[in-house]
Amino acid sequence: MSERTILRLDKISVSFDGFKALTDVDIDVKENTIHFFIGPNGAGKTTLLDIICGKTKPTAGKVMYYPSEGKSIQLTGTKEYKIVGLGIGRKFQVPSVFVNLTVQENMELSLKNGRKVIESIFAKASESDLERIDEILDMIDLKDKKNVTAKNLAHGQKQWLEIGMLLVQRPKIIMLDEPVAGMGKPETYKTGEILKKIQESCTVIVVEHDMEFVKMYSDRVTVMHEGKVLTEGSVDAVLSDETVQKVYLGRGGERNA
Repeated sequence: MSERTILRLDKISVSFDGFKALTDVDIDVKENTIHFFIGPNGAGKTTLLDIICGKTKPTAGKVMYYPSEGKSIQLTGTKEYKIVGLGIGRKFQVPSVFVNLTVQENMELSLKNGRKVIESIFAKASESDLERIDEILDMIDLKDKKNVTAKNLAHGQKQWLEIGMLLVQRPKIIMLDEPVAGMGKPETYKTGEILKKIQESCTVIVVEHDMEFVKMYSDRVTVMHEGKVLTEGSVDAVLSDETVQKVYLGRGGERNA
């Protein structure tokens, strides 16, 4: 696990019409780790992802990105498409794949080539692009499904395809919002194994409800509560914390994250 900080949330606060969604949030995300944000509903987890990707502007504080090469970059105030261009990708809970296209076509359409969507549909992928797509399809276990129309994929396979569509753009940070929601145990396990492969070349940030999944695949866990960081550390340290047990695990069981 790397000790180099790739992303820093510095004193982030957000208010919506007087409601404080986040208050003085400080989080360091280390390079090539799987970093989970957990906590009760309404704790501010998804709002954090919104702030990182530029969808929401903080009332106070800033987000700094530290690429492995070049100068640090302040993401706060940067447009969403520029943040994507810096190598920071996000997958939402509901998969947004092109259901009437094949797996291969979805992957080719996602290539980061600066073309408009219509141009991308008719542009031919290069040999190196196709090799890259094959590598990723192999990683996400969809290589034998490349000619299958996306609407005919199982739920978990659609989730993996969307992760693959992000990976083809060679991101440095990938953010996932509840990637195993609605999955059975085999699909959940396979998703975790995919994340382990991804972290070899990419930092992974996950908002998740499934505590078993967090226990199995986290390098670091940040527990949110009422818009603040309650505690942070390894999953064992976090789950043994008495305050966490009272306000989080003790409220409606482990799955109420």
